[in-house]
Amino acid sequence: MKESVTGCSIEEAMRLLGGCWRLLLVSYLVDGPKRFNALRRDVPHISQRMLTLDLRALEEAGLVARTVYPEVPVKVEYALTADGQRLLPVVAVMKEFGLWLKGRLE
Repeated sequence: MKESVTGCSIEEAMRLLGGCWRLLLVSYLVDGPKRFNALRRDVPHISQRMLTLDLRALEEAGLVARTVYPEVPVKVEYALTADGQRLLPVVAVMKEFGLWLKGRLE
């Protein structure tokens, strides 16, 4: 990841979560573990490559855990870690703000 320019805590959070899809992916994992294709269905406009990159970034940051089950075909699930659970208030605030924005636009 890039280095912080200002050292501001908000900049640090935005470097990790500021992408188009990352916080949205976290919001879909709030309800529990999901498989890769379930996340693709939840976010239909995300490319497979971008979904992979964003999940890897969240995993590298310790916010998402990737579990591989030794089955045929291989089953892979993604879930929020304990650190990822710390994002629940952020997801709730963003959801509330999004609902407020949608109401303003109607």
